[in-house]
Amino acid sequence: MSQSKQNIKNGSCPVYKKCGGCQLQNLSYEEQLRFKQNKVVKLLKSFGRVEPIIGMDNPYHYRNKVQAAFFTDRNGKIKSGVYQSGTHRIVSVDDCQIEDKLADEIIVAIRKMLPSFRLTTYNEDTRKGFLRHVLVKRGFSTAQVMVVLVTGTPIFPSKNNFVKALREKFPQITTVVQNINPFKTNLVLGERQNILYGNGYIEDELCGCRFRISTKSFYQINPIQTEVLYGKAIEFAGLKGDETILDTYCGVGTIGIIAAKHGAGQVIGVELNGDAVRDAIQNAKANQLNNIRFFKGDAGEFMESVAEENTKPDIVMMDPPRAGSSEQFLSSLIKMAPKTVVYVSCNPETLARDLGYLRNNSSYRVKRIQPVDMFPHTQHIETVVLITKK
Repeated sequence: MSQSKQNIKNGSCPVYKKCGGCQLQNLSYEEQLRFKQNKVVKLLKSFGRVEPIIGMDNPYHYRNKVQAAFFTDRNGKIKSGVYQSGTHRIVSVDDCQIEDKLADEIIVAIRKMLPSFRLTTYNEDTRKGFLRHVLVKRGFSTAQVMVVLVTGTPIFPSKNNFVKALREKFPQITTVVQNINPFKTNLVLGERQNILYGNGYIEDELCGCRFRISTKSFYQINPIQTEVLYGKAIEFAGLKGDETILDTYCGVGTIGIIAAKHGAGQVIGVELNGDAVRDAIQNAKANQLNNIRFFKGDAGEFMESVAEENTKPDIVMMDPPRAGSSEQFLSSLIKMAPKTVVYVSCNPETLARDLGYLRNNSSYRVKRIQPVDMFPHTQHIETVVLITKK
């Protein structure tokens, strides 16, 4: 029997084919790493040598953010699970091999608690019912746990008793939030929310820095590999202590704050998500940093305005979404002409496109390419690229 077939038989997920979330689980982990390495090499070899991908020692239960959709089946039984890849159909899941074990246990417990509190699941077609989703976030180093109950209505009968019962089962929970989303939408979270217990956020530590994580703020879901990824980004930046860094698409400020703490002169962060910017400002204060500032705005527009002011940061760090960067951003980057660019990518296809634009329109050249396996068993690949002027 081949290694990949044995992998399916002996340990792989029973809903692997239905769910579609772990596209590579039919391969052994060594085969997955080879597959990802080959993909990055194929896409980026024209820009330079691709260093060997950095994998995980234990590639299971790494997701510190877990969300489940709730529904009632035709027999009146309440179920919870994940949306089938590319559809709006829910696949029942109680125990996922890549999700945090405690988070999965909390979600199953909430599902079992609903009938005794006479709480129903939300029906998107009738716009009636109560619970739509449960989101659990866990601080890997702090062990703090946030539970977000996404409801279709603000009315929450017996909410205090429900939260008390949940915390009796799981004393590890440090905050509980009710998020209200009454709209027909693919977005999980709505705009309104009530803090039912605790302070409404959790904290975690990464690369020696402390970060606040609220319900809506983006935070990398694999803390072990995030340390590897960001460690490489800081290494590629080659900090000397007198440089100005522009941290674009900065989220809650993780990379910029780590750079500011590890020797950067000045750091400027820009992010479009207002919740993330508020968290970033708080994170800088929590780490007692006075050499970093944050601005709310579109990264491309911000780059354009900074380039027009003739401001010259020494290093630009960019961590764009899966769609990659924009031509507006890249042309402004070329005009700004920093000595060093560190590109953290979550999509090698758009990374190849953006590197091609820089090669064809500037004197920038790729110096190092380092893939990191942030999401074992899935097709996603993170890559850190060092780009310098010729």
